[in-house]
Amino acid sequence: METGRIQLELFVSKKKYLTPHYIRITLTGDGIEAIANTTVGINNKILIPPAGLSKIYFPKYDAEKRQWIELSDEIRPWVRTYTHRGIDLEKKEIWIDFVAHGDEGPASAWAINARPGDVLGVMMKEKKTELYPQADNYILIADATGIPVLGAILEDLPATAKGICIIEVHGKEDEQNLETKANMEFQWLHNDSPQKRSLLPAMLKRLELPEKSRYAYVAAEFSAVKEIREYLRKGKKWQRDELDAFSYWKSGVAEDKSATERRQEMSEE
Repeated sequence: METGRIQLELFVSKKKYLTPHYIRITLTGDGIEAIANTTVGINNKILIPPAGLSKIYFPKYDAEKRQWIELSDEIRPWVRTYTHRGIDLEKKEIWIDFVAHGDEGPASAWAINARPGDVLGVMMKEKKTELYPQADNYILIADATGIPVLGAILEDLPATAKGICIIEVHGKEDEQNLETKANMEFQWLHNDSPQKRSLLPAMLKRLELPEKSRYAYVAAEFSAVKEIREYLRKGKKWQRDELDAFSYWKSGVAEDKSATERRQEMSEE
C-alpha cells in the first residue's frame, strides 16, 4: 500500500434509513484508527465487490512500469467516490451515507441490499484537510449527494458564522435535522426528478448575496454546479477563493464515465 494512503477492507455492522431515500451504513474492521488522521467530510473511494464475492481486491500499482495493474472482471470492484460522515474510535466504526433513489447504480444497489457482514473497501489519503475557509457569511448548496459534506461543515462552523443552507431532496420526507452552532437559515427544495433539472441555481439567483467576508460551497449535479459557478464567478464577480463547487454526478452518465468531463469543467473555471 502506498505510504500515506489508507486501504481498508471493512464490514457492515449496522444499516439505518435516515429518510426514505437516505441510507446510513456503519462499517467496522481493522485499521479504522488510521481514519482519525483524516477530516470527516472529505472524499474517499469505496470499492464494491462483484456479486457473490466476499473479498475486496484492491488496485495495485506497478512502480517500475508506472501503471496500474489491470484486474480481471471476476474480481475487479466497482469504485465510486463517497464521503465518510463520522467515526467512533472506541467502537471501531465509521459511517457512510448513500442516496437510494433506485438500484440502477452499483453503490446505491449495494446500500439498498447491504446486510451485516457484507464487505466494502475504503481508500483515502491519510491527511487532515480544511473543508472550508474562515468567513463571516456562508452559502452552502447541495443536492442529496452533497448532504454528507454539508453536514460535516455545518457541525464544524463556529457560533459566530451565519448564512443560508439550500438543499435539494426528493420530498418533504427526505429533509434531515442537520446540527450546527452557526446562525444558518435552511431552505429545503423538493424535486422528485433531479436528473431532469435541478432547482438549486434558480433558488440561488433569488438570494441577496453578501458583499464581504463570504464563502460558498456547492456540491451537486454537473449542470447545476456549472450554472451556479458561472453565476457567482462571472455574473457576481466572486473571487476563486470565495467559492468551491464540486460536481458529484452527471445526469444520465455513470460516475466513472463522467469523471474526466467533471474534472475538466472545474479546471476551466
